[in-house]
Amino acid sequence: MRILITGAAGFLGSHLCERLLHEGHEVTGVDDFSSGQKRNVELLTRFPRFHFVEADASRPLNIAGSLDWVMHFASPASPPRYLKLPIQTIRVNGEGSRHLLDMAVAKGAKFFLASTSEIYGDPMVHPQPETYWGNVNPVGPRSIYDEAKRYAETLTMAYQQAKGVSTRTIRIFNTYGPRMDAEDGRVVTNFIVQALRGQPLTIYGDGSQTRSFQYVDDLIEGIRRLMDVEFHQPVNLGNPEEYTMLQLAQLTQELVGSKMPLVYQPLPQDDPRQRRPDITRAKELLDWEPRVSVREGLARTIAYFRDLLEAAPR
Repeated sequence: MRILITGAAGFLGSHLCERLLHEGHEVTGVDDFSSGQKRNVELLTRFPRFHFVEADASRPLNIAGSLDWVMHFASPASPPRYLKLPIQTIRVNGEGSRHLLDMAVAKGAKFFLASTSEIYGDPMVHPQPETYWGNVNPVGPRSIYDEAKRYAETLTMAYQQAKGVSTRTIRIFNTYGPRMDAEDGRVVTNFIVQALRGQPLTIYGDGSQTRSFQYVDDLIEGIRRLMDVEFHQPVNLGNPEEYTMLQLAQLTQELVGSKMPLVYQPLPQDDPRQRRPDITRAKELLDWEPRVSVREGLARTIAYFRDLLEAAPR
């Protein structure tokens, strides 16, 4: 297949590119490095079927030739990043989705949207099935990401219904693994990097809020399976194994061997109290569920960051 992937320099985009390249497909990656990393693209250049275009995915792209898939993974994803890039985040998910859907129409390609569990907001239903509409503050600080993704889902469904585009939409729950940016501000990277640097681990709030963490390999497998199924409604991809932030911090300390204390900071506005996916749909549709435990995935990720930090200039 010939596949276009936006956000190719990002954590998830680079792993997806690599999986498809290993299968022998031709992949054109797009990124403007506003939140992606050049080292991730450098890893992909060893594949002769990989092509890279440095461009802003919120603007129309000029890609020559036919395409089988247009896969939209470009967007800042961690709260610190999208709070620093509010307009860019809205544009890449809004205008970017529209331009890429138009490309899919013009090329006769299928369209794949990377959405997020953040569309559920601070959920009143737990765990969250795809039928839950969410509890989002439309004018809160996190709305620039939450509402942008909700709009992208609406737009994707409109193109599927009005123009017959073969679409897929996934709602990604907290995913972690190698190639994350050490400074992106997500909880897994915060804990690991702080522990490896011999710093106290920072917990926001009292640590009782929960998240569900899936290892990146499990997510990529779910994406790959959904590509082969004609299904247009959203699909949750996440790990139902739920951790409090305090439990995650203590597990990270154990795996790193850190004796540093925990420090507590105020909880950011609209930070969800709990988050866990209902993956019934993914199980039934894709015969998919996570295989990598949080303990094993964290150990792999810690090993990656330990090597990365040791190789960094001092």
